[in-house]
Amino acid sequence: MTKADIVEIVFEKVGFSKKDVSAVIEEIFETVKTTLESGEKVKVSGFGNFTIRQKRARRGRNPQTGNEITIDQRRVMTFKASQLLKKSINQPSAQTPTAAV
Repeated sequence: MTKADIVEIVFEKVGFSKKDVSAVIEEIFETVKTTLESGEKVKVSGFGNFTIRQKRARRGRNPQTGNEITIDQRRVMTFKASQLLKKSINQPSAQTPTAAV
């Protein structure tokens, strides 16, 4: 699913113009981005939590050459789904059917 798909779905359900829906969705994503950049957690009730975690520098290996390298410290975003989202995803109707053996 792309951002354009989200705009289309919201447009059909809400009835605002596509331009207005697109502006609102852009602002939501920009707000989430700037909040995470500042190091704050983003909590979406019933959906999950986005957080920034600091990873320390570590030794790694270049897979092409096999040489050891140092991987610099960096910040990574993590997402933890809420229990409601996990339950929704794991409902039998949401699972793909399995073939009989």
